[in-house]
Parts: sequence; C-alpha cells; structure tokens
Amino acid sequence: MARNRRSREESDAVVEQVDGGLAELLPDRDRPRAWTLLVDGAPQSHVDLDDPAHLDFEYQRRLGHVADLVAPPGKPIQALHLGGGAFTLARYIAATRPRSTQQVVERDTALIALVRRELPLDQGARIRVRGADAREGLAKIPDGWADLVIADVFSGARTPAHLTSTEFLTDVRRVLRPGGFYAANLADGPPLTHLRGQLATAAALFSELALVADPTVLRGKRFGNAVLLAGDQALPVAELTRRSASDPHPARVEHGRALRDFSGGAAAVTDARAVASPAPPPSVFR
Repeated sequence: MARNRRSREESDAVVEQVDGGLAELLPDRDRPRAWTLLVDGAPQSHVDLDDPAHLDFEYQRRLGHVADLVAPPGKPIQALHLGGGAFTLARYIAATRPRSTQQVVERDTALIALVRRELPLDQGARIRVRGADAREGLAKIPDGWADLVIADVFSGARTPAHLTSTEFLTDVRRVLRPGGFYAANLADGPPLTHLRGQLATAAALFSELALVADPTVLRGKRFGNAVLLAGDQALPVAELTRRSASDPHPARVEHGRALRDFSGGAAAVTDARAVASPAPPPSVFR
C-alpha cells in the first residue's frame, strides 16, 4: 500500500492508495480541522471535525436541506447512506439530529479504513459502516426501516449503471417508511440525457419528485450536480426552494409540471439497458 504522509502538525495532505484509486485528504487552510477527500483527483467529500454541521460542497448543502426537512427539527431519524466518502452527511445528521440511527454502505473498504483512521467518527454517533456494494447492502435493510435514503455513489466520477434502474429504486422504496424521502446526488452535462432518464425512472416508482440544481446545469450550459428528491407524499418544496435560493451558490427547485416538462418524455431505465452516468469533462476538476 503506497502512502505518503508528512507531519500532521504541518497539516499536510494524507495520500494513500485505496480500492477505487488514489485517495487524498487535503487540509482546509481556512478551518483548522477540516479536510477535503479526493479520489483520483475528483472531490468526494469535505469534513470539518470541529463543526460537522458545516457543509462546504454545494450538493452536500442541498442534501443537508433534505435531511433537515425529513422530520421536525432535532427529531432522531433512521437514515441509510449508499456511498460513504468521508461520511459527511452521516456526521451532519448525527450533529443536527442526535440519537439518530444511521447505516453507511461503502464498497471501498480501504477508503473506509483510511477515513476511520484519519477522520474518526464521534464515539457517541450511532453510525454503522458496512463495506459492501450499495445495491447488495440495500438488499439487507429491513422493509420500512428508513426515514431517509441518500444515494451518493460514484466510481471513477460516474454513478454505476446498476444504481440507476427501476429495479434499484424498487428496493429503495421497499426500505422507506411511509412519508420517507429518497435523495440522490446526480451528475450530468449537456444534453442532460442521464438526468432526464433518472427523473423518468424515479417517476415510475414515486408519486412526488423535486429537483435541485444550479440554473446553468438545468439549462444544459455546463456539467454539474443535481439533487433528486422523491417520495410518496407531498414534498416540502416551498421550504426547500427558500433554503436552496439562500445558499452561497443559489440553486433552483423544479417540481410538478415544470419538472415533467423538463424530463421531456424520457423513458424509465431498467437493469437491462442501464448505463453509468457520463464522465465529467476534465475541466470540471481543474
């Protein structure tokens, strides 16, 4: 295992080979105990050990809004995270909703070991981390267990094909409690074929959908992230819209007829024809 680690007192980077590539933990010069995780140059997570309620990445802030709105403020929830990274959202929920019970499913066991060692979880956090493929881990969750399922899975900066289908979302819906939310971090660029397909796939399983993204991404002007929110009861669209518009990088929320029009008649994706999300252009991470 290749590793290059200099003095922690100097807040230098931690670099280590993991199953998914070369992982780097880079110090945040503005926050004494904050770190950014990259894998093969692609930013994966940002964690502030002193302030786990701080969410630095745009898409993580949007997922944080979803976590804030899934239940009354401070109420413990049961959350399933498909994709671990540096456990940023699990830490956030543990900080903002104490006594929550959470499970994280992350395929890269070497990455789990690195994060546990360098960015340890609080001992009181009820967070269980399982080394497994996201879909295999999902299959082991009991029916109706989760108030919130967050999917944030990337391999080589692409969402694996088997996590984009109606069969996958059927199992997500199985583990959600009535009134629970499903939230997914999606990445796409022009002509937004993948994003439209994921909207159609979610619409085949859930009655209510919303999409949160930078307006330039929704217009197909650049590659970027969008957060999909789905459920079977009315979604907190008004509050989600307010919070998203107030972020440092404001986002737009689409729902209802506007979102159906945006999907443009795309067909739901099944396992038989699923493909991984598109690779981002090299300029995205420069």
